[in-house]
Parts: sequence; C-alpha cells; structure tokens
Amino acid sequence: MQSNPKTMSSKNPRERQMLESIYSMIALVFILVTCVDLCDAATVVDVYRLIQYDISGVPFGSRFATLNHHAGSLHSAPGVDLSRTVLIIPVHELNITFIKEYISQRKPLGGLLFLLPQMFNFENREAATESKYQIREKELMKTVLVELERLLIHANIPYPVYFAFEDDDIDAVLADVKRSDVSGQPATATTGGYKLVVSAPEPKRIASPSITNIQGWLPGLKADGDPNQLPTIAIVASYDTFGTAPALSVGSDSNGSGVVALLELARLFSLLYSNPKTRGRYNLLFGLTSGGPYNYNGTHKWLRSFDQRLRESIDYAICLNSIGSWDNELRIHVSKPPENAFIKQIFEGFSTVAEELGFEVGLKHKKINISNPRVAWEHEQFSKLRVTAATLSELSTAPELLESTGGLSDSRHFINETAIVRSIKLVAESIARHIYGCQGKSIQIFADDTSLAVNAPYIRSWLDLLSKTPRVVPFLTKNDPFVMALKKELEDHTHEVNVHHEVLDGMFTLYDSTKAKLNIYQVLFISPVGNYFF
Repeated sequence: MQSNPKTMSSKNPRERQMLESIYSMIALVFILVTCVDLCDAATVVDVYRLIQYDISGVPFGSRFATLNHHAGSLHSAPGVDLSRTVLIIPVHELNITFIKEYISQRKPLGGLLFLLPQMFNFENREAATESKYQIREKELMKTVLVELERLLIHANIPYPVYFAFEDDDIDAVLADVKRSDVSGQPATATTGGYKLVVSAPEPKRIASPSITNIQGWLPGLKADGDPNQLPTIAIVASYDTFGTAPALSVGSDSNGSGVVALLELARLFSLLYSNPKTRGRYNLLFGLTSGGPYNYNGTHKWLRSFDQRLRESIDYAICLNSIGSWDNELRIHVSKPPENAFIKQIFEGFSTVAEELGFEVGLKHKKINISNPRVAWEHEQFSKLRVTAATLSELSTAPELLESTGGLSDSRHFINETAIVRSIKLVAESIARHIYGCQGKSIQIFADDTSLAVNAPYIRSWLDLLSKTPRVVPFLTKNDPFVMALKKELEDHTHEVNVHHEVLDGMFTLYDSTKAKLNIYQVLFISPVGNYFF
C-alpha cells in the first residue's frame, strides 16, 4: 500500500512542530536537572534564628524558620519588590530606620540575615582579645545592636530572621550581591545570583519548660547553749539569659558577672568559715536562681519553698546584677525607703567600704506594688515577702521586661574584670564587717596578698565559661552540664547544696529551632535561544 503524498505533506509540519516542542521540553528539563546537580552550595554557614515566644498568648519574634529565596542587599533600587528576597545586612552598615519601616508597616520581605562582627562570636577566642574596632567604634556597634535587639524582640515578624558572623566566604557572596544590586540587576529566578536556603522544621512550642534553682549554706557558729536561731545573710544571683538569638545569648555582664561574683564570695567565705575561730555568728545562704528574665520567676518559687522560720531569719539579702562594666559608681536598689533603719545600715556599710576602695555607691529607691506580679529587680521578690533586700548593679534604672538580660551586645569583649574584682571586694568586706560588728572601722578582712585575697584567675576562668555558654530557659535544661557545673562548684565551697526544679509560669511560651545551616547556592542564568537553553 502506497502512502498518499498529499496526506504526508499535510501531516509532516504538525509532526515536526510537536517533535520540536517535545525536544525543547526535554532539553529544558535536562538543563535544569544539570543545573541542580552542578550548583552545589557556594558556602554553608551557621545561622542563629531570632527568638520566637508568646506572652499571655500574644506572639513576638520571628514566626518562621524555613528559608528559600534569592539574596539581596541594602543597595537594592528603591521600589524593588523584596517579597521573595532575603536581605543580607552587615550590622556595621545597618539602616535602623529602614528596618523599623519594614517591620512596623509589615511590608513583604522574604527574610533578613544580619551579619555580626567576629568580635561578638563567643566561639572565636581571638576575637575576644584582639579586634580591629577601636573603643569608640566598639561602643557605637554595641549601641546599634541594643537598638536592633529592642526592635526585633518586641515585634511580631512574619518571615525568617537569622544572624550569622562575618567571614571571607559570606563577605565575598555579599560583595557579588551588592554589585548586582548597584547595576540594577538584582537576583531573580530569571537573572541568576545567589539563593539562600535553610531547611528547618516548623518551630514547635516547648511544653512545661523547667527552671532550676541551686542553693548552698555556710552555717554560722552558735554559742554554747544558745537556743536561738542564727540570723542569715543571703547572697543571690540569677544565672540565665534572654536575647534576640537564644543560641548566642551568653550574657557576660547580665548576669554572668553576678554569678562569677557569687561563686568567688562563696569561695572566700568558705575559707573564713572553715576555721571555728573566724566563723561568724551568721548563716550565709547562696542562691543561684533561674527564670530571671521572666519576672524572676525562679526566685519567686524558690522563696515560696522556704519555711517561715528560715524566711524570718534572713537579716537581709543582697542580689548581684550586672556588675562587670562600670567605672566609678555602683547603685544599691531598694524597695524600702532610705530612712528605714535596716536600709540605712546596709547602705552606710557599703558606702564606707566603697569610699575606701576609691569609688562611690549610690542609693536608688523604687516603691513596689505588692499586688502587681511584675517586678523590675530580683530583690523585689524578697520585698514582697517583707524580707529586707537590695540589688547591687551598675544600672541606674530598672530595665524593662526582657531587656538588659544578656543579648547579642552583652559579650566578653565589653567586660571589665577589674570592675568585677572591685565589686566582689565591696560585697565581701561589707558583709564581713556586718557579721563581725566592724561597721565604720577601716579594716581589711579580704586584703590583697593574703590567703583571703580575691582570686583573679578564678574569676577569669568562670567568666570565660559563662561567656561562651548560652543560658536561655528552656534551652538550658535541668540536667545541662552547665547547671551541673554550678552545683558542683557550690558543693566545693558550701554545705547542704540543694537543687530545686520548677516549671516556668505559663505566661511565657517559647518555641524551638534556634540554630540551623544556611546553604548559599550560586544560580547561573541560562539564556534562551529559540526553544532551547544553553
């Protein structure tokens, strides 16, 4: 049977057109698959997610973790659609007004990636001791970070926000991105560029987050036949933190400095109390409390666990908060009026010792409302139970809720070890003079070059550990090695060390997913020619 030439001539063009379309699609798929195979990540970077939490059901922080968008920079042309763009922003180039505008007006954005200087990287020992930033530039950087954190923590952001540290690889990527943006060719699906990908599960609510309080005793010496209970002085410091990025919140000053001071005070008084001849007629209670950023929730529960007899035996409590970054003045914050006889005695004792040490101590009074659950200082939890207490701090005013609690700018780089040593001397001498009835007398119990001298290397070693240990509840579990290290250290210097596990009050809800790997892919544009891509 012969084919009809007329029929063949009418079918061939359609068949050829169909075949060409099929070949075009096959070629396109082949090229796209080849691109996926060949486009390995240009670099892989550790990134740290903005905190996600709720207060009484109201959401704050970043609500997403997964990222899959092209990279952009602050050099993008005005009016460019950034809804599918991740802006890479070095903190030293930060335009805070731009960020405020995008967040407050809820403008569409694919995500934010903030690049931090290496000086804030607690894993980089060299950065902690040597930095290219001069003093003025460092302080400016700290100020910018504080403002950025305040903005991000109190916002509800509907896209992923991450932090990373500057390095050669990511700096090279950002330089390429800037060049493209300046030339008017920002990265898109059709122009190539860089794609930022974070594969992370949806953040989950953390149920029943735990907080852990640790306490140790140094019992005083009772006189023979004395049936009365000895008075107690409590030395307290909250050890956990809260910050923009939980995985980076080490809180070297707030409140690593307070924890270091408490441990050294426990060591000093353990030496003094080890000899019956120098053991005072006061019990010393050392408390390392958790839940500090969350309204001192751990302190509240710790105090409620005391029996009435113990609570009534407390002569006064001194809480240590942020004492590692000051020059010439510390403040004693109290709830009772300055005219109160007990407050007057405490302040005069501290003020006298401070004058001998060459600096000043100011007294700051702030009333509390017993019916209001919100407290600004740790000592206010004691005051609510009518226990005389004060907070020693470099801060002149009470911080707002979830502020000054160990954020990104609170790093080892800004700590003044001399300030911590002077703070410890102040507390140690003041308490000792109170115990031994030596108020107003110019004596030195913890004098330099004696067995009771403040141990600077001990302070430095603990400060180093605290400055590289993120301590945000609930990511710091009750069996965390750091918590166990605190317990062991108190056991080395005190007696009857007890650990109290509590559940953080339900007002605060936190979510997981704090760290991730960022894959940066370089995407090459393939120009179309006819129906094919090359």
